[in-house]
Amino acid sequence: MICFILTENRAGKTHLAKWHTQFDDEKQKLIEEMHALVTVCDAKHTNFVEFRNFKSIYQCYAGLYCCICMDINDNHLAYLKAIHNFVEVLNEYFHNVCELDLLFNFCKVYMVVDEMFLAGEIREASQPKGLKQLLVLQSLE
Repeated sequence: MICFILTENRAGKTHLAKWHTQFDDEKQKLIEEMHALVTVCDAKHTNFVEFRNFKSIYQCYAGLYCCICMDINDNHLAYLKAIHNFVEVLNEYFHNVCELDLLFNFCKVYMVVDEMFLAGEIREASQPKGLKQLLVLQSLE
């Protein structure tokens, strides 16, 4: 199960935080620890890091770190693929996504997250299906 999903830039500014597990007063501390953890790793290291009692999967795309923190026994390769699918859907949806799209269209970004992930699990693994559902939702607005 996914505990939380984060998207941060290199400076530590969080653009997306979706929580699926209750972390009362320690959310900001978790965000800071995750940022410190993923920014020190270079490209030669793996994208899987054990973090507290969880496993963190992250991928860097043009200075943006997409991180998923999950239970330690879950399939980490499936979640790495889910991160890549999420970024690909964002890229198609926003026609070459950039950091400003995440800032100024955060409602649409959360809509993409809700289409891709549901209740801490991967909901849609197919990029075309996920994009089609998002375009249908956009036409209803």
